[in-house]
Amino acid sequence: MEATETPTSRAARILARPLDINGLTLRNRIAMAPMTREFSPDGVPGTDVAEYYARRAAGGVGLIVTEGTYINHASAGSSHRVPHFHGEAALAGWQRVAEAVHAEGGRIVPQLWHVGATRDEGQGPVPAAPPAGPSGLDLEGGPKGRAMTSADVDAVIGAFADSAAAAERTGFDGVELHGAHGYLIDQFLWSRTNRRTDGYGGDLASRTRFAAEIVEAVRAAVSPAFPVIFRLSQWKASAFDAKLATDPAELDALLAPLAAAGVDAFHASTRRYWLPEFDGDDLNLAGWVKKLTGKATLSVGSVGLDKEFVGPQGWAKQPTSTGIDLLLDRMERDEFDVIAVGRSLIADPEWANKALTDRLAEAAPYDATLLRELH
Repeated sequence: MEATETPTSRAARILARPLDINGLTLRNRIAMAPMTREFSPDGVPGTDVAEYYARRAAGGVGLIVTEGTYINHASAGSSHRVPHFHGEAALAGWQRVAEAVHAEGGRIVPQLWHVGATRDEGQGPVPAAPPAGPSGLDLEGGPKGRAMTSADVDAVIGAFADSAAAAERTGFDGVELHGAHGYLIDQFLWSRTNRRTDGYGGDLASRTRFAAEIVEAVRAAVSPAFPVIFRLSQWKASAFDAKLATDPAELDALLAPLAAAGVDAFHASTRRYWLPEFDGDDLNLAGWVKKLTGKATLSVGSVGLDKEFVGPQGWAKQPTSTGIDLLLDRMERDEFDVIAVGRSLIADPEWANKALTDRLAEAAPYDATLLRELH
């Protein structure tokens, strides 16, 4: 009689498979999702940040995507404690982070970020800089800040490329471009916030031009074998029901220019990974992205928890830990390639190893009080 497969062997068989992304080999299919922590005074990550990420690498995470890091543009950021990815001091700090993660056998990419018109007047590393977006609109479609000029567009594209080059120079394994959640790149993609009448606005294909040009500039600034990941989402920070694409055809129109520009993998952000993206099919957003582009995909959304992340106030919710059987079902059929884990990894740096060895019952539960320090 054939032996029944144990949960341990199933999790290991599905999650412990290596994955190649443009020459970068990940030791398994578990990533750490990017989560803003604000423990980098004046934008410089210190020893505590390096140790925080290294603990997750030691705990078995295959790929770490850092918290969002500001590119070198005056309107890019809204906090003095979010790390920069430019400047001698910040880059020296990030080099130490990469070295610490590599010493534990992990791989790491920085997430490059410009917050756009979500930034309020007077915030951030350059308080005098006005909020800037494609059309001078906030996420509700009301007036805020100023519309970016052609010179602004060129400057931001160049800043993304400069930070990507710095990532390769300082020993990182790739980069992720933050094109999700209503921040600057996503503001260009979304019709509510992009009312431009030049070549960067109009139909969906035109609204992808800014993102595609960033990808092209990044691709040109780094080596051909340096992976470029693009994060996208339908939902926005204050509009959970927002849609860039209402059907697969529209999603394909969004993705095709980005794939052609040089994206190696897509990180499709949803708040609950198990929900279908479109009617009539069980595929989630990452599944559709993989089907349409053929690129490697990362999925994310309330992994191991029974309450989704719902924006800044959602960090305070106390979810209950759950199993990962539904996740294993989807990954076993290769719906997507990597699963990114957020709050569960804040709670327990060893979550990945416990998942791989069927010990999630031992995993520490998430509690919002853990956000007070880099646990």
